[in-house]
Amino acid sequence: MILAIDIGNTNIVLGGFVEDTLSFVARIATDTKKTEDEYAAVIRSVLSIHEVGKQEIRGAIIASVVPPLNTVMKKAVRIVYGVEALLVGPGIKTGINIHCDNPATVGADLICACAGAHHIYGSPSLVIDMGTATKIMLVDKTGTFCGASIIPGVNIGLRALSGGTAQLPQISLEAPKSVIGKNTVDCMRSGVVFGNACLIDGMIDRFCEEVGEKLQVLATGGLAPTIIPHCRHEILLDEHMVLKGLYILYTKNI
Repeated sequence: MILAIDIGNTNIVLGGFVEDTLSFVARIATDTKKTEDEYAAVIRSVLSIHEVGKQEIRGAIIASVVPPLNTVMKKAVRIVYGVEALLVGPGIKTGINIHCDNPATVGADLICACAGAHHIYGSPSLVIDMGTATKIMLVDKTGTFCGASIIPGVNIGLRALSGGTAQLPQISLEAPKSVIGKNTVDCMRSGVVFGNACLIDGMIDRFCEEVGEKLQVLATGGLAPTIIPHCRHEILLDEHMVLKGLYILYTKNI
């Protein structure tokens, strides 16, 4: 089994691949204060829940947008499974080109999402990754990452709405029955869910207009299942595209 680890600002997502098949997915909270021993204990505990034994992990790969955890996570994997994890970054083979001002600054999660999209679904495409931030990436027909748009994430907006006002409460994120809210909670849910869906629809229109062609649109990320079904464009949802991209990168670099 190959262990893929996606370290995000809010969650760390773990995925196990057996012969190209994603066999399990688990999430743990991101905490920069944890040591490698603490993460080792958490990872071993979480994987044991999924009945993954210590001897089953024969390789690992990490994508991270939280630099302080890069070395910590590599050490944690080494402690538990005795393997040296690959880290997505400059010099790693991705199978896609990066056409932007400074390729080294492109986030590892963006690279993995685009690699997964290109190798699994083909190009050109727009790739929408909805996590702590909402990222919309353009991949052209040659598989080149051409650039992106980064938008404050759904939960960031929701927290700002409740935290920055005196009377608006903290709420769970789900779609209301109607866009016309009849109470405070449904009003907020309408704005957050349908508002973000409209934002994505509008950005898709602008991307397609700028490149001069209709693009296939793919979506991934933990918040995508909540928002994407309410978009009016045809969007293929693959919640675990970053993990699949990580596995693809692993196979290209062993």
